[in-house]
Amino acid sequence: MEYKLTSEFKPTGDQPTAIAKLVEGVNNGEHAQVLLGATGTGKTFTMANVIAETGKPALVLCHNKTLAAQLYGEFKAFFPNNAVEYYISYYDYYQPEAYIASTDVFIEKDLAINAEIEKLRLHTTSTLLSGRRDVIVIASVSCIYGIGNPEEFAKNVIFLKPGMRYTRNALLYQFVQILYSRTEVEFTRGSFRVKGDTVDVFPAYADYAIRLYFFGDEIESVHKIDPVSGKKLSDEPSGLALYPANLFVTGKETLNSAIKQIQDDMVQQHAYFEKEGRDAEAKRIMERTEFDLEMIRELGYCSGIENYSRYFDGRSPGSRPFCLLDYFPDDYLLVVDESHATMPQIRAMWGGDRSRKTALIEYGFRLPSALDNRPLTFNEFESMYRQAVFVSATPADYELAQADGVVVEQIIRPTGLLDPEIDIRPSINQIDDLLDEVDERVKMGDRVLVTTLTKRMAEELSKYMDRLGIKVEYVHSDVKTLDRVEILRKLRLGEIDVLIGVNLLREGLDLPEVSLVAILDADKEGFLRDQRSLIQTMGRAARNDRGKVIMYADRITGSMQRAIDETNRRRATQAAYNEEHGITPRTVRKSHAEIMGQTDLADYRTVEAAGYGNAEADGVALAMAAEPVVAMMNKTDLEKLVKTTEKQMEAAAKDLDFLTAAKLRDELAALKGMLKNKRD
Repeated sequence: MEYKLTSEFKPTGDQPTAIAKLVEGVNNGEHAQVLLGATGTGKTFTMANVIAETGKPALVLCHNKTLAAQLYGEFKAFFPNNAVEYYISYYDYYQPEAYIASTDVFIEKDLAINAEIEKLRLHTTSTLLSGRRDVIVIASVSCIYGIGNPEEFAKNVIFLKPGMRYTRNALLYQFVQILYSRTEVEFTRGSFRVKGDTVDVFPAYADYAIRLYFFGDEIESVHKIDPVSGKKLSDEPSGLALYPANLFVTGKETLNSAIKQIQDDMVQQHAYFEKEGRDAEAKRIMERTEFDLEMIRELGYCSGIENYSRYFDGRSPGSRPFCLLDYFPDDYLLVVDESHATMPQIRAMWGGDRSRKTALIEYGFRLPSALDNRPLTFNEFESMYRQAVFVSATPADYELAQADGVVVEQIIRPTGLLDPEIDIRPSINQIDDLLDEVDERVKMGDRVLVTTLTKRMAEELSKYMDRLGIKVEYVHSDVKTLDRVEILRKLRLGEIDVLIGVNLLREGLDLPEVSLVAILDADKEGFLRDQRSLIQTMGRAARNDRGKVIMYADRITGSMQRAIDETNRRRATQAAYNEEHGITPRTVRKSHAEIMGQTDLADYRTVEAAGYGNAEADGVALAMAAEPVVAMMNKTDLEKLVKTTEKQMEAAAKDLDFLTAAKLRDELAALKGMLKNKRD
């Protein structure tokens, strides 16, 4: 299937030139190109056109989950009929195991997995292995971390087609082999159920379930059904493919071979510690590994099974792990968004992971094979793509060197908007001055971004403004991924007027409602206040015709001066273009429905995040009835939500968590009231 780009806009300004040059470079086999695109010039639209015209599967890589969610929404809007996938880390919380030798403290691994993001990751790999060419994957740098062998994953795909001969029990055994579990109670993703000659299986990566009707030992028909109501959604006469429920799926022969190799390496490591006279380490590695092996024999997995991935993948010691990039065809196009931040992040991943695991191995907590469960090294990453486009408003030296200094520049905005005006004010009384500016912008109906140097300052300033009656929230790396998307949605919808952050408000966020960006302590030289960071931060005000930046500083640093000079250069070029073509700058404001569509990942937070454990869900299901997302739901979706909430209430009561059950009961009553008043 070919790409079909859907947009009411046509490339304008210097977009057509940029698109033509980049497409020509890709078609000519250029290894690397750089798109220097000023904020708000439509870099995403340009890259969407490049992907559509070249026709290659694409990986769009970015450095944080918030930006990935925004790009996912934008590409979904551009390519509604093509496969746009989302692949980020599925941990809401992750504490890796570690050993601190100086204090003799071992920290157990602790994590909370987001079931919705896990589904999206599985959907990504399943789509890539389906053979489709019209696939665009939006990913964070988690894509360079190890996952299962794509060949093993592909070998375990089960094709279900009317007319195929299967004994029912043999098919159920195959479901178990690819990590689906049988259920007679709650029908959830990754499970199957049996009623007479009917078998239902709920793919771990889908929102629909598959119903199989048997006639003797033959599959009579295959349907897609609604997993909640059981209502038939479609007939599938050509059949469906069922992909494994986990990325780490292994055949029985591979499992037995891996167990033998693990045992051999355990004995070898035990002998090494004994030879060194380190009895405590020798005993520890034997006990821990034997416990893991027992779990693997009984259940097929164990806690920390990723540390044994080399054995299951059949890799030699020191070889790189399989990762998402292995699931792409060889000719895919890599697009690195905000490359000045993304590439250094990729470079840093391997070193931090290795230093932690070295201590675990040295003191007998893990076998040496743990080192082979790791992210790619930077050199390995470079070897895994043939063609790349680095996209940034401030490309770094690495990208420029890769492209041999040839840069495609895009600084004219289709809307005629100019880079923002810059005002420098003294830091003394900066908060009082900021409050006056906030008041003025709120009266205009605009939003304000404030960047601080620390998380603590962001939180304290947010509390202070809240006490003054300002609608404000903060966002930083401790805020959960889907919560960040929800906060940005609130900002755009006007539910909050001021958003305070540290580093997450720098790159890529499309917030045309923001007309003022305030940079506190702008003269504190460092990573957060260097030239690139300042240009990126100031760019958040470039999507509004009243865009303005206030830097609170007592001196003008070199970074500040260079950022101001570059911004003024671009502003002059943009103004000249507008005058030549008679363009009046205008802010492109999205409708309520468009904002909801672009941020639809936040809906998962509202509807489903509570499904993977009450303590970790952070109470997100408890305010559903008050959410604008719920208010916009149609009757069918509300009915599903009522059933979901009812199940959560019953589960909480069963776990003797009566406080949560009571809150869910009230939530359920509110939802039923909304459903009663809802028209079809």
